[in-house]
Amino acid sequence: MIAGFLALRLYSVLGKRTGHHQPLPKPAEDGASIARPQPRTIDAEPAPREAATRSIEGRAEQGVRAIVGADSNFDVAQFLDGAKGAYRMILEAFWKGDRDTLDWLTEPDVKAAFAGAIDAREAEGQTLENRLVSIERAVISDAALEGQTARITVRFDADIAAVTRDSEGNVVAGSLTDAVETHDVWTFVRRLRSDDPNWKLAETDEA
Repeated sequence: MIAGFLALRLYSVLGKRTGHHQPLPKPAEDGASIARPQPRTIDAEPAPREAATRSIEGRAEQGVRAIVGADSNFDVAQFLDGAKGAYRMILEAFWKGDRDTLDWLTEPDVKAAFAGAIDAREAEGQTLENRLVSIERAVISDAALEGQTARITVRFDADIAAVTRDSEGNVVAGSLTDAVETHDVWTFVRRLRSDDPNWKLAETDEA
């Protein structure tokens, strides 16, 4: 289903969060943070969210048409399936400190920022026990064709449970019984005429 997106294996960098979330770095913006969203108990029935009826927002339509015109094999549904797989893989790789996986999923600037955050976390003796509970929605919010380089931005609405432990295994932040609603905006890039079929993470932020 996701052939051509990250070689059948399914992403600036992640915005910082407070509370249950391990801070994720942004280049040249290490001090940024946002207000902590309110957690909900994982076992509790989540409040219904607004139904998503479109996979492409209006501002992205022209860009998607340009990409389809340049690459007749591009398929929106398959791309979004791959994007959701990539979202899960890159979060889990960062949480586990899996540099090898991050290496082939990300552009150099993103990879370097992730590596720096992992190094800092390990220097403090901290470990993460985070879990992506669900991806409620993934929608293309922007798209552009810049020469032969396609750029597609995806907004992810997800629930994440997380806990941070110190070097002795004590919980210093978070709870695995609560899930926090998150809204991430990730931009993927690919050179269409390249022999490399992979889309890679070039920029991420928070909605």
